[in-house]
Amino acid sequence: YMLRSNLKKIMNDKKVTYKELEARTGLSSQTITRARNHLIIDCRMSTLLNIAQALDVKVKDLFSE
Repeated sequence: YMLRSNLKKIMNDKKVTYKELEARTGLSSQTITRARNHLIIDCRMSTLLNIAQALDVKVKDLFSE
């Protein structure tokens, strides 16, 4: 069972850079990098919620099966 992160695509679609997302969320670039790749499954729900709110998407939009 594998979840794929959609964060990279969402960031590209919305033209949001790492620096902008860091500023909006208060998260480190390391955490954002982890959420952008297969390690999204290791992110806390609160982290995913923070990212989703900053990008104006639902948490479920951040990943797909």
